[in-house]
Order: sequence, then structure tokens, then C-alpha cells
Amino acid sequence: MCGLSGELRFDGALADVDAVARMTAAMEPRGPDGSGLWSQGPAALGHRRLKIIDLSEKAAQPMVDSELGLTGVFNGCVYNYRELRAELLAEGYRFFSTSDTEVLIKAYHRWGLDCVSRFKGMFVFAIVERDSGLLVLGRDRLGIKPLYYTQDSHRLRFASTLPALLAGGGVDTDLDLVALHHYMTFHSVVPPPRTILAGVSKLPPATVRTIRPDGSFEDHSYWRPNHTRSLSRADWSEAVLESLRTAVDRRMVADVPVGVLLSGGLDSSFIVALLAEAGQRDLSTFSIGFHATGGESGDEFAYSDLVAAHFGTDHHKILVDDSRLLPALTGAVAAMSEPMVSHDCVAFYLLSQEVSQHVKVVQSGQGADEVFAGYDWYPPLADVPRDEVTSAYSRVFFDRPHSALASTLNPAYLLAGDASEAFVREHFGMPGAETALDAALRLDTSVMLVDDPVKRVDNMTMAWGLEARTPFLDHDLVELAAASPPSLKLASGGKGVLKDAARGIVPDEVIDRPKGYFPVPAIRHLSGPYLELVREALTSPAAKSRGLFRPAYVERLMAAPSDHRTTLGASALWQLALLELWLQSHGL
Repeated sequence: MCGLSGELRFDGALADVDAVARMTAAMEPRGPDGSGLWSQGPAALGHRRLKIIDLSEKAAQPMVDSELGLTGVFNGCVYNYRELRAELLAEGYRFFSTSDTEVLIKAYHRWGLDCVSRFKGMFVFAIVERDSGLLVLGRDRLGIKPLYYTQDSHRLRFASTLPALLAGGGVDTDLDLVALHHYMTFHSVVPPPRTILAGVSKLPPATVRTIRPDGSFEDHSYWRPNHTRSLSRADWSEAVLESLRTAVDRRMVADVPVGVLLSGGLDSSFIVALLAEAGQRDLSTFSIGFHATGGESGDEFAYSDLVAAHFGTDHHKILVDDSRLLPALTGAVAAMSEPMVSHDCVAFYLLSQEVSQHVKVVQSGQGADEVFAGYDWYPPLADVPRDEVTSAYSRVFFDRPHSALASTLNPAYLLAGDASEAFVREHFGMPGAETALDAALRLDTSVMLVDDPVKRVDNMTMAWGLEARTPFLDHDLVELAAASPPSLKLASGGKGVLKDAARGIVPDEVIDRPKGYFPVPAIRHLSGPYLELVREALTSPAAKSRGLFRPAYVERLMAAPSDHRTTLGASALWQLALLELWLQSHGL
């Protein structure tokens, strides 16, 4: 896990190595173990390294393969790199390291753009071809690893984080009004290629982009889960179990110890159970909790303790004192590549800080709810006619209707049309999902999952140089889940087929417990110093100058913070404040 950056000039000038150096330095937390810069004419690459595979300097990046005429930088992990390495060795390739980075570069040389179809893992990469001057950027199927870029007629710059691009300078930081509409409506999700800033875009998942020396480019979209399999309920359960076993085993590939973030829910508990079943001993597990606020519990230690005791893990239970939470908010917001409204960002931030003192790599249960229909907005879609899914989905998932924005945003930030509804309608109109539920799950898996929980985990863990691996986002497992009948996913109160697979392996108390969340009550129930933080952000000179929100609306929310909730129960006031906090944190 690392941070990468780079520049390609289109105007005949040499690459701005100083700008790439600034971008690279801004990502030091993502790669505290080393750094490197490389340039050749119009191209430059930068890299911050977190040593996970091949801890020697032979695996340092940017990696130059003079024999092949390729230079590359890479963020992530190709879990099947050993198998690919053996295949490439058999075809005559010679290796100077034991890293997955070198395997990726040689795989590109051997198979071209098709190399990504052979990778099982999470990745973003940039490869410069010495002889042609081409730059190739690639992103994994589920968008687990991020890549942001800014481009004009003179140059392209790219980096693993948006703040790194800002450090490079020359970025248009005006707000993108369509992205703002998504933020306020589509549950704070801004689909690619947009970001909240007009001058910054992000490469979509499952995309390889080839950029020519003149700035023209072509995109190759290489993956979409299929919906063609048909099995019995028992067969589906067994297939899911075997696929998850493989996914968990793949994510143990490392030259350093691997732990597990154990929330106490089914998903992370299932990972622990499968690792124990495979013979892992002294597995380090980590849970976090907060003090109760507003009558809401701030931990799920009863369940995580149960799982840790059942499987004999080396368990670390972290109760965060209230005095640490408020200061951590500043760090968590600064670590966000985009505004992320979920209150559990600060929980992941603090958890990652603690975990990084023990291990460099963890497995985590993110993604199971989107892949296996675990959220409570899915059952209402079960009987909706396919041609009515857009309006039904909007009712259960959108934070507010388009019409409500007129009383929320000031006129300068309003769009005439409903951009979020249009985006969802276009996505639902694509072929390949026969039922309304399948269409919603496809949207959530390919868009919402990528730009909410997945991004959140990447940003918060990498703020402390911690690599998080997500077996429920193994693309083979995602394809299997996509093809399973909706009725099996909705059974047993949601994630039915996953619960069936876990039965007999995970304790029944965990499988049958009510669904939990990652609670941070102090943010869900804004009061005291947290409410004061919000008030300062929304009434600061920067906020007044920007004039995003109507003052009357802000005052109404601050007068009764707990009374104003979005459709899914989040704090409407926190959504406004988080956007201002993020903009101010980055000096925008």
C-alpha cells in the first residue's frame, strides 16, 4: 500500500519535478517507509512506499525496467502475483526483485492492457513507455484504490489523493455544482469522474486509460459482474463459503503479519472464523468503542469479545476517551480526499492509529452489505416493478428531494435539473439487471460502495500507514453474489445466503444478532463541543464568504440538531458542517 503521483506534459516542456515532489511529500502517511522520484523529458513519477511485499530496496519505486523500456508506480496488492510471476518466468522474463510491482510491470509488457484481467487484487498503477511516450493508468475492478487527476491543454497530473494534487498547485478549486447536488442528494456520494472540485476528476473503477503524448486518450473498461448463474439454495451457500474462503486466504499474502478489524458483526467475525479454520494462530484482532451519548451505545464489545474468545485471538479492545474524539476530527477531515459525511470516519481514523502500532496490514469486512443486500433500504425494493425502480430507490436512499434544495442552498449553487435523479435513472436503464433489487445492488456495488465505505476505509487507514484488505470485495465473490437470486440475499432479514454460509462456522449469537453499525454517538447527537465545532465552521468568515447554505436553514438545524435527519437517519446538520470543515481544512 502506497501513494503515487505523476505528471505528463503535452506542450513540449519538461515535467515539473518540483510539483511531483510536493505531491509525493503530501502522501507521506500513505507510505512512511520510503520515497522516490523519476523523470524523463515530459514525464515524471513519484512514490511513497509502505513495505508489505519484498521489504528490500530492490522493490523501491518508481521502478525502472530498462530492459523492457518501462517505468511504473503502483499502489495496492496483486494477491496472485506469485502465480503470475511463475507464468512470466516460464515465458522467459527475468526478475530482479520478489515484488508484485515488478510482476505488474512485466505483465503489462507481456499482455498489454489485458493484464488487468489477470490481476486478483486491489490496485492503481501508472506505467510510462520509454519509446512511445505513452502513459497508462489503471484502476482495480471495485475501485478499492483511488486515483485523482487534473488535466488541461498543457499537462496531466495524477495522485492517490486529492490533497496531493492541491499540493502540486494550479488546480481549479471552484465547486462542481453537479457534484454538490450529488453530495446533498445522493447520500453524499459523488460518482466518478466528478469530485466536489471542478478542476479535479477521478479515474472510474475497472478502467485502464492510455494517454498519448499529445494529451488525447482512450479508456478501456474491462469488468462488470455477470448475472447468469443458477444454483439451489444449498449450492449457493456452499459456493459463497468456498469463494469467501479463497478471498480471505488471498489477502494473507504479505511479508509482514496480517490482523483483522473485528467489529463484532457477521462480516468481520466470518473473516476471523475462516482464518481460525485455516489454522491461523495468535491472530491479532482489533475493536473500537466510544462512550454512550443520547441514550445510544457507543460500542459492540459484547459481540467482538465473544468472537475473540471463541477463536482465541490476540484481541485488542480500544475504548476511546471523549477527550480524544474532538481533536481526532481535525485529523480525520484532513485525511479525506473528498468530503465524507459518515460519522464513523473518525472511528476508523482512531482505530487505524491504534492498529498501526501493532500491524501493517488488516482484513476488514467492508462491502458485504452492498454485495449481499444487508441494508434496510433493500427489502422495500423487492416487489417494485423494474420500470419504477428509480423513484422507489430515490425515496429510500436519497437524503432529500431535489425540490428541497431551493430552501437549503443559496441560488448561486442551485441546478435547474435533478442531476442525481438523472444519474440514477441512466444507471438503472442499463441492461443486465432483471429485477429492481438487482439494479439497486448493481448501482450500490459499482458506485455507492466505491465512493463511500471503500473510500472511507482507504483514506482513514492510510492516514496511519495501515493497509486494509477487503475480502468481500474480491471480484470473484462479487460476481457470485451478483448472480445469486434476490430472494436468497433478502432472506433471514438480509444477507441470507451469507448467513447460511456462516452457519456452523460463526457463533449463532453473532449470525442472529440485530444488525449493528459503527457507532459514534457524539456525532450522531451533536451537542456541547461538537455542536460548537459545527457552529464555528458554518458561521466562520470563510463560510460566509462562500455562501453555500441559506442562513435561515442553518439556524433552524443548529437550533434543534437531533430533530433534522436525512432519509437514512444521518444528521442533516453534520452533512452541511462536514462539507465546510473539509473545504476549510484544505484552505479552499
